[in-house]
Amino acid sequence: MCVGVLFVNALSRAELTYSAWRNAKTVLVNVTNTVDTARTAKAVTNGRTSEVAPADGGQLHKRRGWEPFLAAAIDLSTGSLAVAVGMTWATASDLELPPTWMLFFFAPTLVGLCAMRGLYRRSLRRTFLDELPTIESSTALAAMLLLSGLILNPFLPESEGSSVGRLWMCAAILVPLGRLLWITIKNYHYRHDRLTAPTLIVGNGRVAAKVVDRLKVTPEYGMTPVGIVDDEMPMMGTDRDKPASIPYLGKLADLDSAIAATGAECLIVAFSRTRDEAMSAAVNLAHERGMSVWIVPRIFDTIGVRSHIDHIGGLPLIAVAHTNPRGWQFAAKHVSDRVLAGVGLLLISPLFLTLMLLVRLSSPGPIFFGQPRIGRDGREFSCLKFRSMREPKESDAAFVRSADSAPGGVEGEDRRTTIGKIMRSTSMDELPQLLNVIKGEMSLVGPRPERPEYVDLFNIQIARYGDRHRVKAGITGWAQVHGLRGKTSIADRAEWDNYYIENWSLWLDFKILAMTVGAVLRPAE
Repeated sequence: MCVGVLFVNALSRAELTYSAWRNAKTVLVNVTNTVDTARTAKAVTNGRTSEVAPADGGQLHKRRGWEPFLAAAIDLSTGSLAVAVGMTWATASDLELPPTWMLFFFAPTLVGLCAMRGLYRRSLRRTFLDELPTIESSTALAAMLLLSGLILNPFLPESEGSSVGRLWMCAAILVPLGRLLWITIKNYHYRHDRLTAPTLIVGNGRVAAKVVDRLKVTPEYGMTPVGIVDDEMPMMGTDRDKPASIPYLGKLADLDSAIAATGAECLIVAFSRTRDEAMSAAVNLAHERGMSVWIVPRIFDTIGVRSHIDHIGGLPLIAVAHTNPRGWQFAAKHVSDRVLAGVGLLLISPLFLTLMLLVRLSSPGPIFFGQPRIGRDGREFSCLKFRSMREPKESDAAFVRSADSAPGGVEGEDRRTTIGKIMRSTSMDELPQLLNVIKGEMSLVGPRPERPEYVDLFNIQIARYGDRHRVKAGITGWAQVHGLRGKTSIADRAEWDNYYIENWSLWLDFKILAMTVGAVLRPAE
């Protein structure tokens, strides 16, 4: 009887979730159609006109307000399903079941704990791996609260604790799976330019241009830049003749009309020469219109995820956290790197030995190829790879790198062997770098090492490039898992690498390792 009630509850919650999804989808389709059919307002882009979409500014806050509630409904449904499955499992094991009224509170308690920890608060591009620790710890805490209630009740048999253990195991699997499904569906719609929030940018320089470019390249942020508002025409970098990639909608005094014209839901302030009083007024106006507002701080390259806001009276201060690559945390990282590299090399030894044999048979020459690279503290080491190319011939054309070309890929004559092409396409040629990790020259995760001649050049050309040498070079890195491989921007790679260093944690290393498989299969852009 108890199990039947639990299944009915779970099915009822699932039906409610499905209804909520259909209603939300209908609302979104209606809003999207309304916006798409009303593209009549004109905007100026460096003297040119372009179409923008008018919308009712008073309704802005209603468009995406359903997302947190849908996420909570999904967690509530999967939590209820976990109760039903866990209790079915307990019944099959002939265990005593806790009272139904106590089980009823498990899923709501789980949702409440997730809400208290900010899981339903809007965050830019929060991935499944970002949410997983919060979900699992909240699930465990909800199970502990239920178990505590059973222990403190003297009239209940002790065997019911085993039932709660089964419930927790089911919830620890089903709730994250539900969350993964939700994030996957949401990102799918984002990538197809659906459900994204129209976003206005305040600013006219390189930082504003960088914000626009990254929002366009990474739709998973859930924001589509629709216009620039600033008291000066946008330069979009240093080229004053280069038109902005999105419309210029006027000065800050025109912000209200720009909001109404575009249906903007978000505002990003990315540096401006406008007076602070006018900027504050613009932010207040955006809040009055129900918009979400983000501000790029002036010294943004020094602020990491561990930074937080303090106050002196009513004056906000950003407490800037510092990462110490010489601290005990990195010492623990280096020890774990060597242990994991040794275990990994042992596990893949059949593949490793097979590749060694294939390289030997592919063409004359050594099995391994060592190339000088720069690692921690600017020290040079030999970075190992499986040889993927035949020995050069006198007839091969010499390679000359163009001034605007990034190093990497196939340089000059294509001398790759058949097995070499396969290894490079799957990054298996990098496997010998596990030996570099065991020797202490590299880490599993860190900035990718560069050749000495390029390091000298990039130290001159790129701001903070040398900061990446504070830590050991890595087999994989934060930049690589975000598609910055091959002939991609060195400046962008350095920025991502420095972000990794300033925000390093063991969980971030695990996240990067988990993302590496997908990044290897995804071609560099």
